[in-house]
Amino acid sequence: MPTSDRTSRLSQLPRHALLIAALAAAVVSSACAPLVIGGAMVGGALVATDRRTSGTQVEDEGIEYKAAARIRDNFGGNTHVSVNSYNRLLLLTGEVASEADRVKLENVMAGVENVRTVLNETGVMPPSSVSTRSNDLLTATKVKAALVDAPDLLSNAFYVVVERDTVFLMGRVTEREAKRATEIVRGVSSVKKVVRAFEIISEDELARTVPSQAKSPAPTK
Repeated sequence: MPTSDRTSRLSQLPRHALLIAALAAAVVSSACAPLVIGGAMVGGALVATDRRTSGTQVEDEGIEYKAAARIRDNFGGNTHVSVNSYNRLLLLTGEVASEADRVKLENVMAGVENVRTVLNETGVMPPSSVSTRSNDLLTATKVKAALVDAPDLLSNAFYVVVERDTVFLMGRVTEREAKRATEIVRGVSSVKKVVRAFEIISEDELARTVPSQAKSPAPTK
């Protein structure tokens, strides 16, 4: 098929279909590493609409890399632990070999520079399979697509992590946004559980700090 025809057909696809296709291709083409850094954001890119300050975004990336290095130093290369930092809250997901390792992991992560809070959601169990991790990536794609399609939410306000069909939601959001996003994510097929790790801000604070993102709920008919 000529390139122009392929481009024309792609341009007719809805946004969520393009997002799912792109991330599905990434799942097929990428190798699965035992240690995952910043698995919540596509490409780890910093976006202008992020509600964190630019300095905090840089700090969060630094936290993830430092945390990953300490995990390698303390547990070797066979541990499957994902590290994701949002506004200096460090989320740990994945699997560890024992409860002692889980406690040690949390203590080591608490010592990482700039970390404000550690949320340790790792499980004591064998490492997840490649197929499980691939399914989690596809679930994350569907969750992000559902948030993009919500007319009363700004999807970039939400940081999404998926581990073993459990969705972790992070971000600086209002109670209204948190409730609405949770409802949407619970309705996504393959999602078994939603864990909220939000930093709740008031509607007034949202309007003061990022007025362009103070989006009102869509009117009901």
